[in-house]
Amino acid sequence: MLRFAVVGIDHGHTFDHVKGLLASGGEFVGYCPQTSVPALREAFEKTYPGAPQIDREKLFDDPSIDVICISAIPRDRAGLAIRAMRSGKDVMTDKPGVTTFAQLEDVRRTVAETGKIFSICFSERHCVRSAVKAGKLVAEGAIGKVIQTLGVGPHRLQLPTRPDWFFDPEAFGGIIVDIASHQVDQFLFYTGSTTGEVIASSIGNFGMPDKPAFQDFGEVLLRSDKAAGYVRVDWFTPEALPTWGDGRLTILGTEGYIELRKYIDIAGRPGKDHLFLVNGKEMTHIDCSGEKLDYFDAFTADVGNRTQTAMTQDHVFEVCRLSLEAQAKAARIGAR
Repeated sequence: MLRFAVVGIDHGHTFDHVKGLLASGGEFVGYCPQTSVPALREAFEKTYPGAPQIDREKLFDDPSIDVICISAIPRDRAGLAIRAMRSGKDVMTDKPGVTTFAQLEDVRRTVAETGKIFSICFSERHCVRSAVKAGKLVAEGAIGKVIQTLGVGPHRLQLPTRPDWFFDPEAFGGIIVDIASHQVDQFLFYTGSTTGEVIASSIGNFGMPDKPAFQDFGEVLLRSDKAAGYVRVDWFTPEALPTWGDGRLTILGTEGYIELRKYIDIAGRPGKDHLFLVNGKEMTHIDCSGEKLDYFDAFTADVGNRTQTAMTQDHVFEVCRLSLEAQAKAARIGAR
Protein backbone atom coordinates (compact mmCIF):
# COMPACT_ATOMS: atom_id res chain seq x y z
CA MET A 1 0.00 0.00 0.00
CA LEU A 2 1.28 3.44 -0.96
CA ARG A 3 1.73 5.68 2.10
CA PHE A 4 1.60 9.42 1.48
CA ALA A 5 1.72 12.69 3.38
CA VAL A 6 1.01 16.34 2.56
CA VAL A 7 3.47 19.20 2.94
CA GLY A 8 2.20 22.62 1.90
CA ILE A 9 -1.54 23.33 1.98
CA ASP A 10 -1.58 26.77 0.36
CA HIS A 11 -3.83 25.86 -2.57
CA GLY A 12 -7.08 23.93 -2.75
CA HIS A 13 -5.73 21.40 -5.24
CA THR A 14 -4.27 19.57 -2.25
CA PHE A 15 -7.74 18.09 -1.74
CA ASP A 16 -7.60 16.56 -5.24
CA HIS A 17 -4.30 14.86 -4.41
CA VAL A 18 -5.54 13.33 -1.18
CA LYS A 19 -8.91 12.29 -2.59
CA GLY A 20 -7.29 10.72 -5.66
CA LEU A 21 -4.63 8.76 -3.79
CA LEU A 22 -7.13 7.53 -1.20
CA ALA A 23 -9.39 6.31 -4.01
CA SER A 24 -6.39 4.45 -5.43
CA GLY A 25 -5.90 2.59 -2.17
CA GLY A 26 -3.26 4.82 -0.59
CA GLU A 27 -2.86 5.43 3.14
CA PHE A 28 -2.93 9.08 4.27
CA VAL A 29 -0.25 9.26 6.97
CA GLY A 30 -0.66 12.92 7.94
CA TYR A 31 0.08 16.50 6.96
CA CYS A 32 2.08 19.53 7.97
CA PRO A 33 -0.38 22.23 9.09
CA GLN A 34 1.87 25.13 8.04
CA THR A 35 -0.02 27.35 5.58
CA SER A 36 -0.46 30.91 4.34
CA VAL A 37 -4.21 30.32 4.02
CA PRO A 38 -5.66 29.41 7.45
CA ALA A 39 -9.08 28.74 5.95
CA LEU A 40 -7.57 25.90 3.91
CA ARG A 41 -6.11 24.31 7.02
CA GLU A 42 -9.49 24.57 8.74
CA ALA A 43 -11.17 22.92 5.76
CA PHE A 44 -8.49 20.22 5.78
CA GLU A 45 -9.08 19.54 9.47
CA LYS A 46 -12.83 19.19 8.88
CA THR A 47 -12.44 17.00 5.80
CA TYR A 48 -9.81 14.69 7.31
CA PRO A 49 -10.31 14.87 11.10
CA GLY A 50 -8.47 11.60 11.63
CA ALA A 51 -5.31 12.67 9.84
CA PRO A 52 -2.58 13.72 12.28
CA GLN A 53 -0.78 17.04 12.00
CA ILE A 54 2.95 16.35 11.88
CA ASP A 55 6.01 18.58 11.58
CA ARG A 56 7.25 18.55 7.99
CA GLU A 57 10.78 17.50 8.90
CA LYS A 58 9.39 14.41 10.61
CA LEU A 59 7.41 13.63 7.47
CA PHE A 60 10.50 13.98 5.30
CA ASP A 61 12.53 11.80 7.66
CA ASP A 62 9.94 9.02 7.98
CA PRO A 63 11.27 6.13 5.83
CA SER A 64 7.85 4.46 5.69
CA ILE A 65 6.34 7.31 3.65
CA ASP A 66 6.47 6.73 -0.11
CA VAL A 67 5.07 9.99 -1.50
CA ILE A 68 4.96 13.64 -0.48
CA CYS A 69 2.13 15.73 -1.95
CA ILE A 70 2.88 19.45 -2.28
CA SER A 71 0.53 22.40 -2.77
CA ALA A 72 2.69 25.03 -1.09
CA ILE A 73 3.23 28.62 -2.27
CA PRO A 74 4.40 28.08 -5.87
CA ARG A 75 7.91 29.48 -5.39
CA ASP A 76 8.47 26.97 -2.55
CA ARG A 77 7.30 23.82 -4.32
CA ALA A 78 10.54 22.93 -6.09
CA GLY A 79 12.58 23.24 -2.90
CA LEU A 80 10.16 21.06 -0.98
CA ALA A 81 10.10 18.52 -3.82
CA ILE A 82 13.89 18.36 -3.84
CA ARG A 83 13.94 17.91 -0.07
CA ALA A 84 11.42 15.07 -0.40
CA MET A 85 13.29 13.32 -3.22
CA ARG A 86 16.60 13.61 -1.37
CA SER A 87 14.78 11.90 1.52
CA GLY A 88 13.88 8.94 -0.66
CA LYS A 89 10.31 9.91 -1.55
CA ASP A 90 8.46 10.38 -4.81
CA VAL A 91 6.61 13.65 -5.30
CA MET A 92 3.19 14.72 -6.51
CA THR A 93 3.00 18.49 -6.70
CA ASP A 94 0.40 21.02 -7.72
CA LYS A 95 1.07 23.16 -10.76
CA PRO A 96 3.30 25.05 -11.22
CA GLY A 97 5.95 22.64 -10.02
CA VAL A 98 8.66 25.23 -10.62
CA THR A 99 8.65 29.02 -11.02
CA THR A 100 12.17 29.65 -12.41
CA PHE A 101 14.59 28.06 -14.87
CA ALA A 102 17.05 27.55 -12.02
CA GLN A 103 14.47 25.55 -10.09
CA LEU A 104 13.77 23.44 -13.16
CA GLU A 105 17.44 22.57 -13.52
CA ASP A 106 17.70 21.75 -9.81
CA VAL A 107 14.71 19.43 -10.06
CA ARG A 108 16.07 17.77 -13.21
CA ARG A 109 19.38 17.15 -11.46
CA THR A 110 17.69 15.74 -8.38
CA VAL A 111 15.51 13.36 -10.40
CA ALA A 112 18.58 12.14 -12.30
CA GLU A 113 20.57 11.62 -9.12
CA THR A 114 17.86 10.03 -6.98
CA GLY A 115 15.74 8.16 -9.53
CA LYS A 116 12.64 9.55 -7.84
CA ILE A 117 9.41 10.62 -9.54
CA PHE A 118 8.60 14.33 -9.85
CA SER A 119 4.98 14.41 -11.03
CA ILE A 120 2.83 17.50 -11.49
CA CYS A 121 -0.88 16.85 -11.11
CA PHE A 122 -2.28 18.94 -13.96
CA SER A 123 -5.78 18.99 -12.51
CA GLU A 124 -7.46 20.43 -15.62
CA ARG A 125 -6.58 17.19 -17.40
CA HIS A 126 -5.93 14.61 -14.69
CA CYS A 127 -8.93 15.56 -12.53
CA VAL A 128 -11.42 16.41 -15.29
CA ARG A 129 -13.42 13.44 -16.54
CA SER A 130 -14.27 14.97 -19.91
CA ALA A 131 -10.55 15.57 -20.52
CA VAL A 132 -9.85 11.89 -19.80
CA LYS A 133 -12.58 10.84 -22.24
CA ALA A 134 -11.20 13.21 -24.88
CA GLY A 135 -7.82 11.53 -24.61
CA LYS A 136 -9.39 8.15 -25.27
CA LEU A 137 -11.36 9.43 -28.26
CA VAL A 138 -8.23 11.00 -29.75
CA ALA A 139 -6.30 7.75 -29.25
CA GLU A 140 -9.11 5.84 -31.00
CA GLY A 141 -8.86 8.14 -34.02
CA ALA A 142 -12.33 9.66 -33.58
CA ILE A 143 -11.22 12.98 -35.11
CA GLY A 144 -8.27 11.81 -37.20
CA LYS A 145 -4.88 13.42 -36.67
CA VAL A 146 -4.90 16.29 -34.18
CA ILE A 147 -3.61 19.49 -35.75
CA GLN A 148 -4.50 22.15 -33.17
CA THR A 149 -5.64 22.69 -29.60
CA LEU A 150 -7.39 25.83 -28.40
CA GLY A 151 -7.54 26.01 -24.61
CA VAL A 152 -8.99 28.72 -22.38
CA GLY A 153 -8.62 28.88 -18.62
CA PRO A 154 -10.68 31.72 -17.12
CA HIS A 155 -10.68 32.01 -13.33
CA ARG A 156 -12.65 34.00 -10.74
CA LEU A 157 -10.53 36.42 -8.72
CA GLN A 158 -12.27 35.94 -5.33
CA LEU A 159 -10.22 38.75 -3.81
CA PRO A 160 -11.22 38.27 -0.14
CA THR A 161 -9.77 34.75 -0.13
CA ARG A 162 -6.39 35.58 -1.67
CA PRO A 163 -3.19 35.76 0.44
CA ASP A 164 -0.61 38.49 -0.20
CA TRP A 165 1.67 36.21 -2.24
CA PHE A 166 -1.10 35.74 -4.80
CA PHE A 167 -0.31 39.21 -6.18
CA ASP A 168 3.48 38.76 -6.30
CA PRO A 169 4.73 37.34 -9.64
CA GLU A 170 7.92 36.11 -7.98
CA ALA A 171 5.77 34.02 -5.63
CA PHE A 172 3.30 32.56 -8.15
CA GLY A 173 5.57 32.57 -11.20
CA GLY A 174 3.41 34.77 -13.43
CA ILE A 175 0.01 34.00 -14.94
CA ILE A 176 1.39 31.82 -17.76
CA VAL A 177 3.54 29.70 -15.47
CA ASP A 178 0.80 29.51 -12.85
CA ILE A 179 -2.30 28.84 -14.93
CA ALA A 180 -1.36 28.27 -18.58
CA SER A 181 0.85 25.32 -17.68
CA HIS A 182 -2.44 23.37 -17.73
CA GLN A 183 -3.06 24.26 -21.35
CA VAL A 184 0.58 23.68 -22.32
CA ASP A 185 0.26 20.19 -20.85
CA GLN A 186 -2.90 19.61 -22.86
CA PHE A 187 -1.31 20.85 -26.09
CA LEU A 188 1.55 18.38 -25.81
CA PHE A 189 -0.67 15.51 -24.67
CA TYR A 190 -3.50 15.72 -27.21
CA THR A 191 -1.22 16.48 -30.17
CA GLY A 192 1.20 13.69 -29.24
CA SER A 193 4.10 16.15 -29.19
CA THR A 194 7.22 15.46 -27.15
CA THR A 195 8.51 19.02 -27.51
CA GLY A 196 7.35 22.40 -28.75
CA GLU A 197 8.27 26.03 -29.20
CA VAL A 198 6.77 29.31 -28.08
CA ILE A 199 5.93 31.47 -31.10
CA ALA A 200 4.48 34.42 -29.17
CA SER A 201 3.08 35.26 -25.75
CA SER A 202 1.53 38.20 -23.93
CA ILE A 203 0.65 39.13 -20.35
CA GLY A 204 -1.35 42.05 -19.06
CA ASN A 205 -3.02 43.80 -16.17
CA PHE A 206 -6.36 45.17 -17.31
CA GLY A 207 -8.44 45.17 -14.13
CA MET A 208 -6.20 45.81 -11.11
CA PRO A 209 -4.36 49.15 -11.35
CA ASP A 210 -3.85 49.09 -7.57
CA LYS A 211 -1.78 45.90 -8.00
CA PRO A 212 0.54 46.92 -10.88
CA ALA A 213 2.72 43.81 -10.69
CA PHE A 214 -0.25 41.47 -10.96
CA GLN A 215 -1.16 39.75 -14.23
CA ASP A 216 -4.82 39.07 -14.96
CA PHE A 217 -4.47 38.12 -18.63
CA GLY A 218 -2.11 35.84 -20.55
CA GLU A 219 -1.94 34.21 -23.96
CA VAL A 220 0.47 31.86 -25.72
CA LEU A 221 0.88 30.66 -29.30
CA LEU A 222 2.58 27.25 -29.47
CA ARG A 223 3.91 25.07 -32.27
CA SER A 224 5.45 21.60 -32.58
CA ASP A 225 6.46 19.45 -35.52
CA LYS A 226 2.97 17.94 -35.35
CA ALA A 227 0.49 20.69 -34.51
CA ALA A 228 -0.27 24.20 -33.31
CA GLY A 229 -1.83 25.47 -30.12
CA TYR A 230 -3.36 28.63 -28.67
CA VAL A 231 -3.85 29.36 -24.97
CA ARG A 232 -5.73 32.12 -23.18
CA VAL A 233 -5.91 32.43 -19.39
CA ASP A 234 -7.40 35.20 -17.27
CA TRP A 235 -8.92 36.29 -13.96
CA PHE A 236 -12.15 37.75 -15.41
CA THR A 237 -14.86 35.18 -14.62
CA PRO A 238 -18.05 37.24 -14.03
CA GLU A 239 -19.84 36.93 -10.71
CA ALA A 240 -23.04 35.64 -12.34
CA LEU A 241 -21.35 32.44 -13.51
CA PRO A 242 -22.18 29.72 -10.95
CA THR A 243 -18.68 28.23 -11.01
CA TRP A 244 -15.12 29.54 -10.84
CA GLY A 245 -14.48 29.45 -14.58
CA ASP A 246 -15.87 28.42 -17.95
CA GLY A 247 -12.85 26.29 -18.88
CA ARG A 248 -12.99 24.98 -22.43
CA LEU A 249 -10.80 23.04 -24.82
CA THR A 250 -11.27 22.53 -28.54
CA ILE A 251 -9.24 19.78 -30.20
CA LEU A 252 -9.18 20.08 -33.99
CA GLY A 253 -8.46 16.99 -36.05
CA THR A 254 -8.27 16.20 -39.74
CA GLU A 255 -11.58 14.32 -39.54
CA GLY A 256 -13.53 16.25 -36.91
CA TYR A 257 -13.25 18.08 -33.63
CA ILE A 258 -13.94 17.75 -29.94
CA GLU A 259 -15.02 20.55 -27.64
CA LEU A 260 -14.90 20.22 -23.86
CA ARG A 261 -17.00 22.41 -21.62
CA LYS A 262 -15.33 21.21 -18.48
CA TYR A 263 -17.10 22.94 -15.63
CA ILE A 264 -20.34 24.35 -17.06
CA ASP A 265 -22.43 24.38 -20.23
CA ILE A 266 -23.70 27.95 -20.05
CA ALA A 267 -27.45 28.23 -20.62
CA GLY A 268 -27.41 24.54 -21.57
CA ARG A 269 -27.19 21.16 -19.88
CA PRO A 270 -26.75 21.03 -16.11
CA GLY A 271 -23.62 19.75 -14.39
CA LYS A 272 -20.09 19.63 -15.78
CA ASP A 273 -17.83 17.40 -17.92
CA HIS A 274 -19.64 17.99 -21.20
CA LEU A 275 -17.95 16.68 -24.35
CA PHE A 276 -19.12 17.48 -27.87
CA LEU A 277 -17.87 15.30 -30.72
CA VAL A 278 -18.31 16.15 -34.38
CA ASN A 279 -16.88 14.01 -37.18
CA GLY A 280 -17.94 12.43 -40.45
CA LYS A 281 -20.28 9.97 -38.74
CA GLU A 282 -21.88 11.81 -35.84
CA MET A 283 -22.51 15.05 -34.02
CA THR A 284 -23.10 14.16 -30.40
CA HIS A 285 -22.93 15.24 -26.78
CA ILE A 286 -21.27 12.87 -24.31
CA ASP A 287 -21.86 13.13 -20.57
CA CYS A 288 -18.48 12.25 -19.08
CA SER A 289 -19.44 12.53 -15.41
CA GLY A 290 -18.97 8.79 -14.93
CA GLU A 291 -15.56 8.57 -16.59
CA LYS A 292 -12.83 7.15 -14.36
CA LEU A 293 -9.85 9.34 -13.49
CA ASP A 294 -6.80 7.29 -14.48
CA TYR A 295 -3.94 9.45 -13.24
CA PHE A 296 -3.91 8.45 -9.58
CA ASP A 297 -4.06 4.70 -10.23
CA ALA A 298 -1.30 5.04 -12.81
CA PHE A 299 0.83 7.18 -10.48
CA THR A 300 0.40 4.64 -7.69
CA ALA A 301 1.47 1.85 -10.02
CA ASP A 302 4.46 3.91 -11.18
CA VAL A 303 5.63 4.36 -7.59
CA GLY A 304 5.56 0.62 -7.03
CA ASN A 305 6.88 -0.46 -10.43
CA ARG A 306 9.26 2.46 -11.16
CA THR A 307 7.50 3.07 -14.47
CA GLN A 308 6.19 6.20 -16.22
CA THR A 309 2.63 5.34 -17.22
CA ALA A 310 0.82 8.27 -15.58
CA MET A 311 3.02 10.76 -17.41
CA THR A 312 6.61 10.65 -18.56
CA GLN A 313 9.19 12.67 -16.69
CA ASP A 314 10.27 14.28 -19.96
CA HIS A 315 6.70 15.49 -20.52
CA VAL A 316 6.61 17.14 -17.09
CA PHE A 317 9.90 18.92 -17.71
CA GLU A 318 8.85 20.06 -21.20
CA VAL A 319 5.62 21.58 -19.87
CA CYS A 320 7.69 23.46 -17.28
CA ARG A 321 10.22 24.63 -19.87
CA LEU A 322 7.62 25.90 -22.33
CA SER A 323 5.63 27.66 -19.59
CA LEU A 324 8.73 29.38 -18.24
CA GLU A 325 9.85 30.41 -21.72
CA ALA A 326 6.42 31.79 -22.63
CA GLN A 327 6.33 33.76 -19.39
CA ALA A 328 9.86 35.11 -19.85
CA LYS A 329 9.36 36.32 -23.43
CA ALA A 330 5.79 37.63 -22.98
CA ALA A 331 5.01 41.12 -24.24
CA ARG A 332 3.36 43.31 -21.62
CA ILE A 333 0.00 44.78 -22.63
CA GLY A 334 -2.71 46.66 -20.76
CA ALA A 335 -2.11 48.77 -17.64
CA ARG A 336 1.48 49.08 -16.42
